Amino acid sequence: MCAKCGKALPEGIRIGFRDTCPDCSAELHTCRMCRFYKPGAHYDCAETVEYPVVDKEKANFCEWFSIQLKFSGMPASGAASGSSADSAKAAFDKLFKL
Repeated sequence: MCAKCGKALPEGIRIGFRDTCPDCSAELHTCRMCRFYKPGAHYDCAETVEYPVVDKEKANFCEWFSIQLKFSGMPASGAASGSSADSAKAAFDKLFKL
């Protein structure tokens, strides 16, 4: 979904540097939409970026960009069954059931 208007984005969308939301025309390749965006971290990023992005809601050319699951239209792992650790263990155990 778009971080600005909240409208759903096509499932599995790959966001390019210049892509915009089809509904509100907001830029999508932004820090706020990135899974590495972590306010309070060095340059507000969980990755080892060399330079800060001043406006976190404007498009940028960061090579580390990867859309957050909550914006991708894909369900976050563990959302339906509790914690992600519990759902991972359940999936692992399911592999060995006959």
